[in-house]
Amino acid sequence: MNGLSRTTLDHQDTKRIRDAWKSRIHNFIQSPLPWKKITRHRINEASPLGESLETLLSQKHGQKAFRDFLKSEYCEENLDFWFACQEFKTFDSQGELTRRAARIYEEFISAESPRQAFSSIAMEPSGSTTIASSNNHTQNSTGGGGCPWEVSEKARLCRFLCYGSEGDIYTAREEGRVSMESAVALLSLLQEGRGAEVVEEIKRFTQDERAVRLGPSFFALALCTQHSELKTRQAAFKALKEVCRDPAHLFSVIQYKKELKEGMKCGIWGRALRKAVSDWYNEQDAMSLAAAVTKCKQREGWSHQDLLRLAHTKPANEAIALISKYVTKGWKGVQLAYADKENSEEVVKVLSYLEVVEKVKHSCDETEVINLIEEHKLEREQLLTDHLKSKQVWRALLKEMPLQSVLRILGRMTSNKILEPGGSETQAVCDRIQSETALKKAKIHPFSILLASENYKRGQGYQGKTKWEPDSSILKAMDSAFYKSFMNVEPVGKRFVVAVDVSTSLSSVVPGTSISTAVAAAAITMIFARTEADTQVLAYSEGALVPCTVSADMTLAQATVELVKIPGGSTDCTLPIIWATENGKTVDMFIILTNNPLWAFTASPVESLQKHRQKSGANSKLVMCGLTSIGHTIADTEDRGLMSICGFDLGALSVIRNLAQDLI
Repeated sequence: MNGLSRTTLDHQDTKRIRDAWKSRIHNFIQSPLPWKKITRHRINEASPLGESLETLLSQKHGQKAFRDFLKSEYCEENLDFWFACQEFKTFDSQGELTRRAARIYEEFISAESPRQAFSSIAMEPSGSTTIASSNNHTQNSTGGGGCPWEVSEKARLCRFLCYGSEGDIYTAREEGRVSMESAVALLSLLQEGRGAEVVEEIKRFTQDERAVRLGPSFFALALCTQHSELKTRQAAFKALKEVCRDPAHLFSVIQYKKELKEGMKCGIWGRALRKAVSDWYNEQDAMSLAAAVTKCKQREGWSHQDLLRLAHTKPANEAIALISKYVTKGWKGVQLAYADKENSEEVVKVLSYLEVVEKVKHSCDETEVINLIEEHKLEREQLLTDHLKSKQVWRALLKEMPLQSVLRILGRMTSNKILEPGGSETQAVCDRIQSETALKKAKIHPFSILLASENYKRGQGYQGKTKWEPDSSILKAMDSAFYKSFMNVEPVGKRFVVAVDVSTSLSSVVPGTSISTAVAAAAITMIFARTEADTQVLAYSEGALVPCTVSADMTLAQATVELVKIPGGSTDCTLPIIWATENGKTVDMFIILTNNPLWAFTASPVESLQKHRQKSGANSKLVMCGLTSIGHTIADTEDRGLMSICGFDLGALSVIRNLAQDLI
């Protein structure tokens, strides 16, 4: 036995189990199922039985109905399990209770039990009454019982929350509006009464930064707030302030709610939503909220004024009341209300900040605007378009601008001569880019820096309108930052094999980027070689695999040369698995990187992976990355350990990381 997380069932536990089953039996009796046809000549006798499970089981037709019900739950052993639980209640001795609980676990609950009974439904409704193994390593966090590699509804939900699709294909840079059609597992789990579990997953994916795209989480939360089950709605509304970290997130959830309600007579602004939105505003730090409402004024067709008005928000304190007044009545309304009023220290602080924002909006004096930006750390969203035509204003903004934003606009800043060769502003930007403190604070990933560096090196925007001469000092700073930023990659602690084939087309680029597939493959390989202690790099060579000498101490240029010098062929994703199996190497994660349009499988990827799992005992997984392909993937499988990635971006690395950690 893998260990008991619970060795006894007390009276309260069994009462909750009994109540849950009585409710299910009642619903079964009231539903139009085939068993009613069998007993319709005795329907008057059967109908009242929903009131009492004991009475139901004491009657012949009740037992017949109950057994049909159990069959509908896919497991006849459920009846024996029920009677075992009923018998359990009759004992008083602690020793006997412990022995019986262990026996019930071994016979009905354990994954290896001879008569496993409804492990996913028997004990879950009451939450804390689960008799389950806490050490069963063959099941992971997204498993659904049975085969650990079956794609469960929970796994499909996690995929959806991660990248917006329940399938096993991640397409880089594909952003689209989420719809019901892509959320089948989400709807299924809600119908099964697992709404609270869904809400917890939404919170985990948004708060732990597991989600590649946030839209699916906002859609799922909006759907949960409109579910028929009260507990689900309550959990979803309570989670609103945790999931929506800024106004843009809040506006997105509200818009999804509106779209979900279209065609229905009722509106969305019920009491629960009004309270949740009011709580979102009232529980913010006053200064943070003042900055938020002046930077992000509206999104998705919604504004702060709309939300505060429709939610009938009653401010929790004077500072929030001031911000609410500013949003709904404007600066003139604030001046009238607070001009001759005795104000608290916090209110004075917020009032001063809002006054600065208003002063900037109405100022045509470049020097004054620059001074206000530097003194109060204002951001470009709080400025007028005319202000952004000034080079000096941009230079002031660059000093405190988030590093990720700086990396995105380097080309434009160089093109507009805001950053000039040898200039003090250019040197200041270079110092920030390669500062370990700044990189760590911003959590910049090496692949993000590589994308920015290659785009800057290209010398023009994607549409070709903006052009610039790349500054050598900026390129040097970004090269330095690339290697320093590896400290931001947290190791997964798994055993990796990275197999690479990028020799067929050295000029090909990753779609949507300026990075060649060879450089991208080298960078990805370096990320694993430098951050994961157990990483083996292999290269495809004329239908076989050879060890590759890419190591942690290599530069990106050296790693790229090492990969492209090996002659390639067709990419067979089963070769790395066969290599590891035949050489007795235990691997948790196989990653294949290729720009080759020719994929040929000498064996089934699923079967090869299963053989390696059986021989090594590892929970091995396979990710096939077609760096140039869109829609070219491994055939759709029902093995949760296989995934395909089309193209490549920073999100693809998050998907690989999530899969390695059994999070999707």
